Amino acid sequence: MTNIQDEAKAILSEIIEWRRHIHANPELGLETPETEAYIVQALEGMGFPSTSIRKGIGGHGVAALLEGDEPGPVLAIRADCDALPIKEETGLPFAATNGCMHACAHDVHTAMALGAAQLLMKHRHELKGSVKFIFQPAEENVVGAKAMIDDGVLENPKVDALIGLHSGLLWKGYAAGEIGYSHGGMMASADRFLITLKGKGGHGATPHLTVDPIVMAGHLICRLQTILSREVNPVDPGVLTIGRVTGGSAYNIIPGECVLEGTVRVLDVETRKMMEERIRELAESTAASMRGEAVVEYIPGPPPVINDSAMTDKLLATVAEVLGEEKAKEIPEPSMGAEDVAYFLERVPGTFFFHAGSNPEKGQTYPHHNSKFDIDEDTLWIGSALFAHFALNWQK
Repeated sequence: MTNIQDEAKAILSEIIEWRRHIHANPELGLETPETEAYIVQALEGMGFPSTSIRKGIGGHGVAALLEGDEPGPVLAIRADCDALPIKEETGLPFAATNGCMHACAHDVHTAMALGAAQLLMKHRHELKGSVKFIFQPAEENVVGAKAMIDDGVLENPKVDALIGLHSGLLWKGYAAGEIGYSHGGMMASADRFLITLKGKGGHGATPHLTVDPIVMAGHLICRLQTILSREVNPVDPGVLTIGRVTGGSAYNIIPGECVLEGTVRVLDVETRKMMEERIRELAESTAASMRGEAVVEYIPGPPPVINDSAMTDKLLATVAEVLGEEKAKEIPEPSMGAEDVAYFLERVPGTFFFHAGSNPEKGQTYPHHNSKFDIDEDTLWIGSALFAHFALNWQK
């Protein structure tokens, strides 16, 4: 049997080189042309013919197809590659200097996927079916996956299954290099709402001549929280956060409008639908009961990240063979953070797993989106090895 573990370790220096180049040259959102060009150059350097690489997908996304000798299904390996508008303060010799930073390990994800591509190129004659490598921009503003899907990345050929990972410090209790998995809901949906409460302004000394949207807002804030406390099953996780309340311009003037803006995070698809319906109903009824009006704008974000159980079992078999079964630990509780890989998993069965990439023993204790966030490069071979081994064995 192919010893992917040793082969991945043997190309660790190349994986690190890819990571460092991407880290030093971060780009934001859908506008990642230099990252796109670098990925294409790396793939062509491995032997991928230009006809097997499609770029400019949904902006600057890249997809590369590796066909095996035998016909079969198509597995996608997805990696995100955009950065954050954060000034880096790691002090690393390859730190970014353009005011942006890979503070969420996307540089690592991309390097690991490139490592898997190199390993699988060497073993393409053992492949049954094909592997499509998807390098996605704009995960941080959760529009990249949908943009690539809308641009046909899951077609021609049609993707049958998908695997991906997130590295770093998302969950506590993991040693560097260990793997976290989940058989179901792993991360939450992330929707946004904007409620404009309309009343009638006037002087604070004559409230009876006004329709006060500030008072409406106070009542509505309390009523919205009862959706979670009284309408959602207590064992069904959910978050409703109002992060912005804007209204008024002077202490003694009642304004004509007040705006509430917030987010909803849930793990259950049906609960997600109910939350939107009830937010609209409560906003409108609260405003109407106080002689006002509510205009509700509900902006859906990515759905929950829900792993396919059978694909997760295949992942566990891969971890056992590559690292040892003791290296896989079930994620103790889902994150209410979001990840737009959910758009892919909504359409094809797959699994998204956690790679504990930050090493506290090396001082890497800073969380994601922090200007000092860093990853232990000695663990990078693990992601490449798991991706490659999975691709070679997932149909067994």
